[in-house]
Amino acid sequence: MNFDESLKYLYGLGNEVSAMKLGLENIGKLLTALGNPEKNFLKVQVAGTNGKGSTCAFLDSICVLAGIKTGLYTSPHLISITERIKIGSQEISEKDFAHHATKIKEISEKLLEIGDLEALPTFFEQVTAIAISAFDEAKIDLAILETGLGGRFDATTAMKAEIVAITPIDFDHQNILGNTLAEIAAEKAAIIRKDTRVVLANQREEALEVILKKCDEVGIKTINNCKIELNAVDSINGKAIVTFITENEIYPDVNLGLRGRHQIENARLALQLAEVLKNNFNFTLSKSEIVEGLETAEHKGRLEFYQNILFDGAHNVAGAKALKEYLDEFINQPVTLVFGAMRDKDLSPIAAILFPKAETLILTKPNNERSMETSELLKIVPTAFDQKNVKLAETVAEAITTAKLVTKETELILITGSLYLVGEAQEILKSAF
Repeated sequence: MNFDESLKYLYGLGNEVSAMKLGLENIGKLLTALGNPEKNFLKVQVAGTNGKGSTCAFLDSICVLAGIKTGLYTSPHLISITERIKIGSQEISEKDFAHHATKIKEISEKLLEIGDLEALPTFFEQVTAIAISAFDEAKIDLAILETGLGGRFDATTAMKAEIVAITPIDFDHQNILGNTLAEIAAEKAAIIRKDTRVVLANQREEALEVILKKCDEVGIKTINNCKIELNAVDSINGKAIVTFITENEIYPDVNLGLRGRHQIENARLALQLAEVLKNNFNFTLSKSEIVEGLETAEHKGRLEFYQNILFDGAHNVAGAKALKEYLDEFINQPVTLVFGAMRDKDLSPIAAILFPKAETLILTKPNNERSMETSELLKIVPTAFDQKNVKLAETVAEAITTAKLVTKETELILITGSLYLVGEAQEILKSAF
């Protein structure tokens, strides 16, 4: 298959969330058929609710600067599926992606033909296998794996990572993971095994109890011993300047590369992961490389500016709160809010948090089968919001055009609600990216 053919095949397997099948059997058989290439390099798996991608971005930035041959696997992508797989900070080429996609397709079909599988592996399972195959061929030393959803049955968990990290746990995907923080935490804590190092972000008490109980069961202790001193937050770019203090080192005045106070905890988690790599797995990382990695990290679609447009994939309540806090602190001009989201999300609390920040609200529908109709989005607009300032746009392109018409250059256009919306908007504006 060429690249376009590989995309057609993969997307033909169904939506990566709605067609998802929980369980590790398929990915396990794929890995076995590949010769278990995941055993050829060290793995860090990052689970949690929000901050997984940012933590991975911070850690990847550190490791690449340190000269470690690193593979990074994240999801979802914004514009191109190749964004999900990076080797040494470089996206996999379309040619290489197609090469590995063809290999995984052929193996999947063979396993189905001989009866080892009851159905073809899903989109996410096959893309995960594509990443592992690409990492092995590139002879990486370290893979950084962002968990897709949950943990217990996520395809990345089949890699049996030697190091795992859990970012702050909050409510999201309750229809799959459970309706309480304890239930959600149990799904994510399932990635912890007796032979893992566990680096833990600060957690709410209900989630923390579940994680610590899991650690006790397997006989390990969590790593969460880095103190933070917030020195300042840049009033112009919203980036925090922080001093991190660990057991053996002080990292003073680190000017974080990602915007928002919420990134402090993600950076702390990445720093502690870097120290685990250095102290427990003999990777060479200097203090200056760790600092520079935190200061130069990039993560597209998260508080990312282009001219007077701000992109942020705030797709759950915790993300919406973080975005609102950023707007409250750093944005002083009128906001035109372009919002679109998936219908399997609990959107009323998100609307209650974000919509009052807007002067004009434009509701739209990303080109995704899970997207909520604009007529349904209209129902979650708070009653206090001036209805004459609410506009419906049936396509993202129409929403962007409308936003530009009603927004002055000195005012802000905020595009948020779903990373799928952010990705589609950036693709429409891709000449700028």
